[in-house]
Amino acid sequence: MSAEPKQAATPLTELELADLTDKIIAALKTVFDPEIPVDIYELGLIYKIDVTDDMDILIDMTLTAPGCPVAGQMPGWVEDAVKTVPGIRSVKVSMVFDPPWEPSRMSEEARLELNMF
Repeated sequence: MSAEPKQAATPLTELELADLTDKIIAALKTVFDPEIPVDIYELGLIYKIDVTDDMDILIDMTLTAPGCPVAGQMPGWVEDAVKTVPGIRSVKVSMVFDPPWEPSRMSEEARLELNMF
């Protein structure tokens, strides 16, 4: 009895990738920095989202401060949120601190929420 050969994944179309990215962003917007009442996406903590042909999601993110008390938990929260998107095979979150986060990375929505105009 031999194992079935693994079929190559079919690359996503531009439209499918855009739809998937929108769903991933919506999932990321459910994760909040516990010290700031704004989601991590609008805060500008997500630096990169890559999607492989096998539907593995690779995310680079940072924190508002390297000594953030939830630094050890935040990647798990992000993984759990993104895994709720249908079709995702796996999620890997990498913490990066270069470039360091600064308030200019926040969206206009986040600035309004925090009265930072």
